[in-house]
Amino acid sequence: MLNRHRQPWSILLVCVALLTSRLALADAAAGSAGAEQPGSWQPHSYDFHFMGFTSTYSCDGLADKLQLLLRLVGARPDATVMPLCVRGTGRPDKLAQASLKFSTLQLADANAPATAVSAPQGAPGVWRHVELSPRHPFELQTGDCELVEQFRDTLLPMFVTRNVNNQVTCVPHQESGSNFSLSFDVFAPSPPAKGAPAKRA
Repeated sequence: MLNRHRQPWSILLVCVALLTSRLALADAAAGSAGAEQPGSWQPHSYDFHFMGFTSTYSCDGLADKLQLLLRLVGARPDATVMPLCVRGTGRPDKLAQASLKFSTLQLADANAPATAVSAPQGAPGVWRHVELSPRHPFELQTGDCELVEQFRDTLLPMFVTRNVNNQVTCVPHQESGSNFSLSFDVFAPSPPAKGAPAKRA
């Protein structure tokens, strides 16, 4: 009889021990995902020619959107986007273009081509989650679908990413039916400590 009364308590103790173990493993995994890792900056130069059918940008408007996207995905703060204007600033241009110079953070053990890296500078980085969709951030609209799609195909591969969830559907010549939801983890610079001024790279 004594053993029968103790058996439920024994089962409860085993369950509590298993639950505690699983929570500890989950905490360890979460800590690993947010832990700093060594990285180095890799420079890039790219001439971006917007090739969309639905939206039309002025060359400086296109440059502003590209600057926003580079910042969101963790490019080094000194990234420059130079609009290449054919019809002048502020005017919609089907041939809107921009010249980009930016650096992306690579994992220290990444096998980057030797010709692409010149005197790499060490920088700690962390995995950061990014989500791009209409109104997220506020500056992105449904009409930016083709721009996000082209950014995904041409510039995003220059960043170190994982867990990419790609749901981008752009319907040419109409916004209705177009939508985009692009999310991923990107290896990006560690945020400055609270109360500490941001360091210029």
